[in-house]
Amino acid sequence: MSDLELEGRRAHVTGAASGIGWAIAQRLAAGGARVAISDVDEEGAKARAAELGSGHVGLGCDVRSMSEVSAAIDATVDAFGGLDLLVNNAGVEIGKPMVDTEEDEFMTLMDINVNGVYRASRAATAALAAAAAAGSDSAIVNIASVAGVGGCPLLSAYCASKAAVIRFSEVCAIELREAGVRVNAVCPAFIDTPMVQRLAPAVAAMTGMEFGDVVAVKQGRYGTLEEVAEVVAFLGSSEAAWTTGSHYVLDGGISGGLL
Repeated sequence: MSDLELEGRRAHVTGAASGIGWAIAQRLAAGGARVAISDVDEEGAKARAAELGSGHVGLGCDVRSMSEVSAAIDATVDAFGGLDLLVNNAGVEIGKPMVDTEEDEFMTLMDINVNGVYRASRAATAALAAAAAAGSDSAIVNIASVAGVGGCPLLSAYCASKAAVIRFSEVCAIELREAGVRVNAVCPAFIDTPMVQRLAPAVAAMTGMEFGDVVAVKQGRYGTLEEVAEVVAFLGSSEAAWTTGSHYVLDGGISGGLL
């Protein structure tokens, strides 16, 4: 994909102080986009924005709060003069059997992974639609997971949340089409991030296999941050102008059940 397809685009990436979100922010900035990095770790978000250089902003934002999400989107619009691309990346996981998952754990995960996507999408829609009316190819890209496509032991809450993100993306694509806003989801499998590595002890206990061996058997290797970021960059560019309502699976061929 040509970097020129991202030149001048104004993007907001949630949960981007580390992991996949940070890789996405770097890829968008490398392509010429101005990027607002938001994260519950405000200092981390500001530090990452400084790493990208002038023209980018770092914002504190807890996606569990509608007021904080709205303020972060407003700050992005104020800084950039508008918004062309929202990437909903903020998320958490719980690696436990369903019967051991406490209600407050389940609800907190859903509040971040699902409600956070709703809050940011709702807060950003007016700005995205305004940009589309002015000629921009506006887009939302939601980071779901292959766990939302097929079930995985120990991830009942996570699977439920990511399945919800996929369906939510499809509905938003329909509802926002007339406003000129595209909506797609990206569904990675095991990517070598700290969040994924935190699952290792639970997976080993259930399968009797080391986590790295499970990954090797099921998907050949870990996916890379850069591979996910490249797909997001494509979906956020004008090269994907006729792509909406889809979910893109990045899993080395393991869809239909992880373990």
